[in-house]
Amino acid sequence: MPTPSADSLHRPPVVAGRFYDAVPGRLAQDVRARLALGQPLHEPSQFPHGPTLLAMVPHAGYVYSGDVAGKTLGAAALAETLLLLGPNHTGQGAPLALWPGGSWRIPTGDVPVDEALARALLDAVPRLTPDTAAHRGEHSLEVLLPFLLQANPACRIVPVAVAESSLGTLLAVAQAMAGVLRSWPAPVSIVVSSDMSHYLPQETAAAQDRKALERVLALDPEGLHATVRRERISMCGVLPMTLGLAMARELRAPDAAPPHLVEYTTSGQVSGDYDQVVGYAGVLVPGA
Repeated sequence: MPTPSADSLHRPPVVAGRFYDAVPGRLAQDVRARLALGQPLHEPSQFPHGPTLLAMVPHAGYVYSGDVAGKTLGAAALAETLLLLGPNHTGQGAPLALWPGGSWRIPTGDVPVDEALARALLDAVPRLTPDTAAHRGEHSLEVLLPFLLQANPACRIVPVAVAESSLGTLLAVAQAMAGVLRSWPAPVSIVVSSDMSHYLPQETAAAQDRKALERVLALDPEGLHATVRRERISMCGVLPMTLGLAMARELRAPDAAPPHLVEYTTSGQVSGDYDQVVGYAGVLVPGA
């Protein structure tokens, strides 16, 4: 697959006005209010050893999952450089598609891609492909950007869409990517975009999601991958989360604080429809 041209590397928003407000002032106000939900957790004693290594947050419309995303990212201590891992809902592009440069535009500003880190990852991990097709119509990472930019206007990103289903490949890629991050001169936080169960009764969704989240909180990528498949859990971000968990396991210090479930909720708590809900979870993994 040829490397995308420089002109193609500036991505416009595709779900502004649908998943989140397209008016900059209103969007900024909305995101600030949701991030403020996480401030009580954002104490120096909560993350005493530097940046959060991994955050998992949902990507639905803000009316449904915005509070979980805001509370989680507001409580995080993210590095300035962010490796974004999200699912590929469109089926377009490469199975491990890295957006290699330029910037992503949202109503509140442009978020630059860290081209040096992107190039280092592509050089070290042959299975990663410089590919924009997987991202052009995909919402899962875009929906997080207003939160990330509001939390730190100096943030830089490396977006990766993950559709690779082989556990062995994901573990090998995680090991290689972790090697790059371990030697990188600046801290990097991993942000994974995932919703949980889709369109199930409330009690069924909560029970299914509990099984998956137990593996997440145990830092068990193999267990997460196997549990979601065995139990047929419709967690759309299981593949990027398997990759992210495997990286986090490689990178964490032995005495790091345990992973923390910030919040779990469902769409039913907003819509009042508990017959077909979507689950949303926010998880933080301290790094050192």
